[in-house]
Order: sequence, then C-alpha cells, then structure tokens
Amino acid sequence: MKAVTISAYGETPQITVQPEPKVGPDTVLVRTKAAGVNPVDWKVAAGYLDQIMYVHFPLIPGWDLAGVVERAGPSVTEFAPGDEVIGYNRQDVVQHGTYAELVPAPVRTLARKPASLSWQQAAGLPLAGLTAYQSLSAAGVGRGDTVLVNAAAGGVGSLTVQIAAARGARVIGTASEPKHGYLRSLGAEPVTYGEGLVDRVRALAPEGVDAAFDFVGDDAIPASLELAKSPSRVVSIIDPGIAERGGRYLFVRPDSADLTALGELADAGKLTVHVDKELPLAEVAEAFRLSQEGRTRGKIVLLVT
Repeated sequence: MKAVTISAYGETPQITVQPEPKVGPDTVLVRTKAAGVNPVDWKVAAGYLDQIMYVHFPLIPGWDLAGVVERAGPSVTEFAPGDEVIGYNRQDVVQHGTYAELVPAPVRTLARKPASLSWQQAAGLPLAGLTAYQSLSAAGVGRGDTVLVNAAAGGVGSLTVQIAAARGARVIGTASEPKHGYLRSLGAEPVTYGEGLVDRVRALAPEGVDAAFDFVGDDAIPASLELAKSPSRVVSIIDPGIAERGGRYLFVRPDSADLTALGELADAGKLTVHVDKELPLAEVAEAFRLSQEGRTRGKIVLLVT
C-alpha cells in the first residue's frame, strides 16, 4: 500500500510503499477515502509528544479517517466489509496512522459514517468533533447557558459553536473580523480577539458567561477565567496548568458513542464540517505547513483514494 511516512523525527514526510497492515482480533482494516489533518499530526512527527507516547518508525502520521471496511478481525461484530466508517484512530503506540491507503483501526475508535457528510467532511469530523463534544460535556453546557468559544472559526471551535447551539446555548465566539460572517452562519455572536476582549464580551453579556473554552492559548485563559461565573466551567485543550486555577484540562479520547452522537447531529442537519482545503496525499508537507500557520477556517483534509 501507499502511505505517508517518516523514518525519524523532523523528517519531511513522503509517499512510500509499505506492507499491508495486519488485522488484530478487535481491529478492522479500513480502506481510506480521506484523512483529516490536525496540529497534533505534525507535532507527533516532530517529536513533541515523545514524552507521553511510544512512536515506532517508519511512522505513518494521522489520527482522523473516513473510509470503507475492507476486512474485520475475528472478534469484531460491530462492522463488516463494505461498511462506511469514520474514526479517531488514536492508539497508545503510534505507528500505523491514517495517512495511508489501508489503516488498521480498533473498533473502539470507529463509528458509522454520517450519510449527510461527504468523505472529506467526514474525515474532518472525528478528532475536532470529539474534542468539541467532550469539552462541552466537561463543562455541562445545556439549554439557556451563555458560552464563550475562543478561536471559534477553527476546526474545533467551529464544531463547538454548532454543538453548543444544538444544545440550546447562546454562543459568543472570538475570531478575526474577516471571519465574523462565518461565525454568524454557524450560530455564534462574533467578537474580535485580542486586547479589550473582556470588555467586548461584557458588552454582549454584562453578567459574564456560564462556560468558556480555550482552543488557542495565549490570553484566552485569563480572559475566560475573568468572564466565567465559575472557573470549574472553563475548559482548555491547550494548557494543563488551568487545573491549578480551578478550570479543567481536556485531552480528547476515542469514544464510539460520542462519535455516533456527532454523526446523528450531522444527519439531523445540526452539524456540518467546513473543509477549508483539500489536498492529495502527496502534498502532505503543504498540509502541515498550512496547519502550522494556524489560520485555517475549518479543516484541512488529505484525499487518499
């Protein structure tokens, strides 16, 4: 099979030919249609997560996929060949990622593909969608809440806006002014980030917000803590140190039930995935460059087959 690989941290990723992966007892082999690109992908490839994850070389990056089940392991009853699936294929040992024609994926990382989403949209949903869904659950967001989403136009932020709105919350989202129209289309009230953010949010919500989400770092945490009525409902995916200030740090985890819930929201017309850029698998280096710039509106997706 063809796959994107690196043989050492920091190498430029390239297309190589690799052996077809084995299929374990609780695993299915997925023929990948598209793979979502996330910042964690190039961070793993650069060695930034070496302290917490075992990485084996040659490394195939990528944790998001959408594709068709090719073969199922002997204990698998949830999926069969021909099933269309999406997955957040994160495992404790990183080697067989999703930037490949064939991907071995444990059933615990998979759910059925939402019929309403294209392959590209479906590939952009798992990691960002689960991060959004689990962040909102951690803060207990529900009907009548007012929430602040920092970096609301990004991959995670844009999905958080939609899921919070689907739960009946009022959403205030930060973004640069050119992206304010996009945020309104998702159901958020936009504000410009940067100096004066607290005052701009209070102009919309004088009593502050019920929950706040940090998807960008920098000044987002102090502003969120100042605006939130309780620090316990401030969630960051950037800074683990937020726990020392009464907030919550979240590192997303694979969850079939949560992924299924996201698919149901999509098929109910309450959630969509904006794909900002589609690139062929061979242009993975360009995909990494765009992700590193941090200016993407929505998702970057690699087309595999």
